This record gives sequence, C-alpha cells and structure tokens, in this order.
Amino acid sequence: MPTLNFFEITAGFTLKPAQAIRFFERKGLKLSFRWEDMLAEEHDTAFTVAKMMNRDLLAFVAKKTQQAIDDGKTLTEFKQQLIPALQKAGWWGKQDVMDPDTGEIVKAQLGSASRLATIFRTNLQSAYSVGHWQSIRANAATAPYLMYDAVEDHRVRPEHQQWDGRVYPVNHTFWTTHFPPNGWNCRCGVIQLNRKELKAYGLKPSPEPWIKTRLWENPRSGKTHIVPEDLDPGWDHNPGQTRFAILRQLEREKRSENHRKKT
Repeated sequence: MPTLNFFEITAGFTLKPAQAIRFFERKGLKLSFRWEDMLAEEHDTAFTVAKMMNRDLLAFVAKKTQQAIDDGKTLTEFKQQLIPALQKAGWWGKQDVMDPDTGEIVKAQLGSASRLATIFRTNLQSAYSVGHWQSIRANAATAPYLMYDAVEDHRVRPEHQQWDGRVYPVNHTFWTTHFPPNGWNCRCGVIQLNRKELKAYGLKPSPEPWIKTRLWENPRSGKTHIVPEDLDPGWDHNPGQTRFAILRQLEREKRSENHRKKT
C-alpha cells in the first residue's frame, strides 16, 4: 500500500471524494482565537481558523479549502491562491492582536506558509477520513478487520509507531479514539483486511490494547478532559463515526416528523 505524503497531499485520493465533499460543504463557520476553543466533534460541524476573527475572510478560506477537496488541488496550488489574498487582507505574519475572551493583547502568528499547510492537511485529512470510514463500514461484512499503518520513517511519532501492525475488528472501540489522523500533521492510516488476507499475511487479531489516559485541562475553558496519552487533545475521536451518528439522528427526527404529520 503506498504511503500518502501529507506534506504535499492532494485531494486526488483513490477513494471517491463524494462523502468528503458532502462532509465539508455541510460545515458551518465558527470564529475562534485559539485551537483549544474548538475540540474534537466541534470540528466535524464547523470550519475555523484560529485567530481569524473576520467572518468574511474565514468564509473565503473555507471556500478555497472546499475547492481543494472538490478539484484535487495540491498544497502548492492552495498556497498560491491564498497567500496573496491573506496578505492583502492584512492577515499575515506576526501581529499584536486582542484575545476577545480576556482582552489581553498578545503577539500572535497569523498567516504563514506553515499555517496554510496545517489548515490544508487538517481539513483534507478529516474530510477524507469520513469518506474512508463509510467505505470501511460498507465492506465490513467481507473485510471485517483493520490494521493500523504508521509511516515508518524518521518523522513518525513513537506514540503512533507503537500501534503499527495492530489488527482489530472494524467495530472495536479502539477505532473510536484511534482511527487516523491522531494528531496535528499525523500521517498514519489503516488497511482493511478480509479473513483470507489476514491468514495469508500471517496476521491475527491483536490483544486488547492498553490505552493509558491522562487528565488534560483546557486552558481556555478550564474544563478537564480524559484523553489518551498517545494522542493530541481533541484528536481522540473518529469523524466518520460522528458523521454517521449525526445522519442517524437526522433520519430519526425526519421519521418522527413524518409520523406526526400523518397523525
């Protein structure tokens, strides 16, 4: 299986992008000052860029990100479109900005090439993980196993490397928290396997995972969260499962509404 290089990733995955497109285009917009202002499932329903407090500018970046998913644009093309526009809008480089929650003036990094790369990778990876998860669920009856696949190079995180080669059923709770991506710029993936492939590769389901957790306090809200030690806070969820749960809830509400109309 080829390694996906998320440092020059394109939206031209072998996976059909329809689900990724629908997932992203249904997102709303939410202003945020720091990444801790929005965590986990909140990113599944709203697009944000930390410290981009102008809604029109945020909508513009969301539109360009949507086009990258729709048209399979590269990171280079994404930067070429956005850098001049952000510089013209004055959202570039380090500037003194006011934290709207505290009123404090802080020196903050606004636009930069590296920040655009993070925006690009994070949103494309999350969108495609939704489409990938739907494909996995659709094929789970014939290929009921997933193997964690870490990129084995000098940049792989030891925390993610420890799961490389682990095999668990599609419906195992491990994939609720550890379905990639599992952190900022994470390049891990999964390989779906049927029983014949499992046997042919000399694999078998792995022992139950021992996942250490820690108590993390969100510096913005003061709320504490129990998070796996090996994952970045806010990345311990599966966007595909979240999306499926939302669709099921909408379906139940629609059926309930139709029932009320009939009665």
